Amino acid sequence: MRIIELNENSKKNLLKDLLKRSPSSYGSYEATVNEIIENVKENGDRAVFEYTKKFDKFDLNESNIRVTREEIENAYASVGDELINVYRKSAENIRVFHEKQLRNSWIDTKNDGSILGQRITPIERAGVYVPGGKAAYPSSVLMNVIPAKVAGVSEIIMTTPCNSEGKVNPGTLVAADIAGVDVIYKVGGAQAIAALAFGTESIPKVDKITGPGNIFVALAKKAVYGHVSIDSVAGPSEILVLADETANPRYVAADLLSQAEHDELASAILITTSKELATKVSEEVADFTAVLSRREIIEKSLENYGYILLAENMEDAILAANEIASEHLEILTKNPYEIMTKIKNAGAIFLGEYSSEPLGDYFAGPNHILPTNGTAKFFSPLNVDDFLKKTSIISYSKDALEKVHKDIEAFAESEGLTAHANSIKVRFERS
Repeated sequence: MRIIELNENSKKNLLKDLLKRSPSSYGSYEATVNEIIENVKENGDRAVFEYTKKFDKFDLNESNIRVTREEIENAYASVGDELINVYRKSAENIRVFHEKQLRNSWIDTKNDGSILGQRITPIERAGVYVPGGKAAYPSSVLMNVIPAKVAGVSEIIMTTPCNSEGKVNPGTLVAADIAGVDVIYKVGGAQAIAALAFGTESIPKVDKITGPGNIFVALAKKAVYGHVSIDSVAGPSEILVLADETANPRYVAADLLSQAEHDELASAILITTSKELATKVSEEVADFTAVLSRREIIEKSLENYGYILLAENMEDAILAANEIASEHLEILTKNPYEIMTKIKNAGAIFLGEYSSEPLGDYFAGPNHILPTNGTAKFFSPLNVDDFLKKTSIISYSKDALEKVHKDIEAFAESEGLTAHANSIKVRFERS
């Protein structure tokens, strides 16, 4: 990996380089995505079936679009008991963590007869998109569905592409069943997002769409936002390791590569105050890469977006980490908890040498669907709140309103909204 000194210029160039990975930078695909969306919106199932035949080479129709119980049972037999057990343990950890995010509705009453409050209710129907083929991730099924179940969503619809024989990845089906998905449809790509957003003869319209996908899926989610809610327009995966001279270079290298193997646009960055560590990590990365199965992807990822930044001191390193606002941030220093208190922007923070990033991806419980491309400055991980709506409650008695009605009328009239003012004023007209 390239080793460069961390300074204002290198930091600026790095941030500019990382932004190129954003789905918003791929406008050339938008026309294709918009065409697919309009076709599905206009022609429903027929368009979905045509795109499935074109892209997935399967003759989809109204009789085979929905995954059957028999297919799910066959998936269980295919996956095997040992892995199913792991899925269930992971699902329980995710459920327990997300249950702590639940909050209650509240009402505040005052002696003057006014009542204010907030009612919290789940959305009625959520749509979860799950990639297929080589990018099939049962872990993402659990991470998307379980927060929705904890929130109390009435119906969870899942779409995922099938292969040319009409089969869905068995791990995906088992994870969906464990998590509690209600219905699974064999549809992928931008056409699946459009179907969830607008509804077809077979697929009902949902209120919110969550889940990862390729550039076409990301841009489709961006295009339908407003017709439905979405979790985010996610970019490629990324990891930033903040380390000092106490870090184990072998661990650091392994953790960087855990994200570099995702795809050629993934980003892996080490920021360290130790030149010796930087050199050793670069050597370990080369050794690991030579024997890992996804070597070509890793090499491309590191060539494009892999960096070792050598900082003059830990203060500069922390400042850079906050500006990059990485999806995953590992802190491998002699005092990780103290460093953590200075981190303002990160999707998820991993503390200490035995808290490597895949622990969060698969098992610990916090959600692995995280803000990318610097959006950790203002976005949060997927959570229970994403599937809840908050409704304000307002009730004033006559006495309570009478005390403030002139203030409200004055405010409304100052904005030129005399009908607003009149709506209050008529309640205190003398007969």
